[in-house]
Amino acid sequence: MNNLKRARMTSTPDFDRFLYEAIASDREAGAGLGPDSLYGLYTSWCMMSRSPIASPEALFRALKEHGISPWSNRLAMTGPAATDYILASAPSLV
Repeated sequence: MNNLKRARMTSTPDFDRFLYEAIASDREAGAGLGPDSLYGLYTSWCMMSRSPIASPEALFRALKEHGISPWSNRLAMTGPAATDYILASAPSLV
C-alpha cells in the first residue's frame, strides 16, 4: 500500500463508530440534538478517541447518509464523549 493511500485511510473520519459510541436513539430526548450540540459532541468524541476531526459539513453529510437530520431528530448523547462535551460546555458544573 502506498503512503498516499495509507494517509487517506488513517485520516478518514469514523462516523459509524461515533454514532455507535456517542449517540443514542431516545424517544424521550425531547427535541433531540441540534447541529451545534451534534458537532460539539463529535469533536469531544474525536479528541477522546484520537480520531481526525472532520468539518461540520462532512459530519452533517454523513449523518444524512445514515438517515439522521442534524436539525430535527430524537437523539441523545451517551458515553464518555457526552460527559466531556457537557462539562466543556458548562464548566460551572465542575
